[in-house]
Amino acid sequence: MTPPVTSPATAPQILARCRGLIRPALCRAVRQLHPWHGEITAFSLGWDGVDGGDVPGAQGKGVRQALAVLGAEAVGAKAGSAVAGAVAVELIHTFSLLHDDIMDGDETRRRRATAWKAYGTGPAVLAGDALFAQAVQTLADAPGGTCVPAVRLLAATLTDLVRGQADDLLFESRPWTGPDAVRPHEYRLMAEHKTGALLGCAAGLGALLGGAGRTEADALTAAGRHLGVAFQAADDVLGIWGDPAVTGKPVHSDLRRGKKTYPVLAALASGGPSATELGALLRGGLLDDAAVGRAAGLVDAAGGRAAATAEARRHLESARACLESVPLAPQALEDMLTLLPYVVERTG
Repeated sequence: MTPPVTSPATAPQILARCRGLIRPALCRAVRQLHPWHGEITAFSLGWDGVDGGDVPGAQGKGVRQALAVLGAEAVGAKAGSAVAGAVAVELIHTFSLLHDDIMDGDETRRRRATAWKAYGTGPAVLAGDALFAQAVQTLADAPGGTCVPAVRLLAATLTDLVRGQADDLLFESRPWTGPDAVRPHEYRLMAEHKTGALLGCAAGLGALLGGAGRTEADALTAAGRHLGVAFQAADDVLGIWGDPAVTGKPVHSDLRRGKKTYPVLAALASGGPSATELGALLRGGLLDDAAVGRAAGLVDAAGGRAAATAEARRHLESARACLESVPLAPQALEDMLTLLPYVVERTG
């Protein structure tokens, strides 16, 4: 009898499967925190209490968890071997968001108040610190003999993460134009550290905890880092031209904040009349509604949106090439290749 033909899993189905696998362990990790920190963490994760259900629209997609699970499956291991890595990465991601929102002054995330607005700055900082510690402990307690290289990868990732955040903050004080202006290649390196490192860590941890050799683990880590840069470039496009009904942010939000993002930096570096006018407009300080609309048009006219989209596509192809450079389990590879464009080619 011929076996039935099954349709390939869609990206949302892949993400849902991986979230379902990791959620019980993630709940256990959150319950191990101080009750106050656990409450703040549950709020940040979009949960209704540490054991409650999800608040509609308040959760992330679980991309990092999925990369960890698929990283293990890709090297022929069972998905369960990646649980500790997936939990650790999710805790670190939540820690980084708690601190980022404070540093950036963001008052909303996923259509509700950020933790520092809901609980105060001090409690949010402490909750982030607790998550950092819990992530390291979770990975150190992973069964088997793979925890040492896994903790080393997490430590290197944390170094990259805080380096990227430092550069992002320092960019704010640099001029828009002139010899000290931020260049696109500097921004690309910042994005690899701040965003790519953790995505790479997720896939690499899954592989390491699944017993992979260094070649496979390095290839998966590199793929995740490229995916992170692609994600950041796409996110920068949404930060200017995204639909507020989908992104939950005002139109042109990054321009209103004077945030240095890839489309703007690429536009300024392009030369030409639109770039010159854009530089003069940005040097004038905060933009009113009319000026911010004009700035968005100039970024587009100077090729900033096209450059950011091309950047995302280049890194997406580089991520694909990394995955295809080593022998991986066919089903996990197919799932990863399904997930890559979904993460980047989103609308919110």
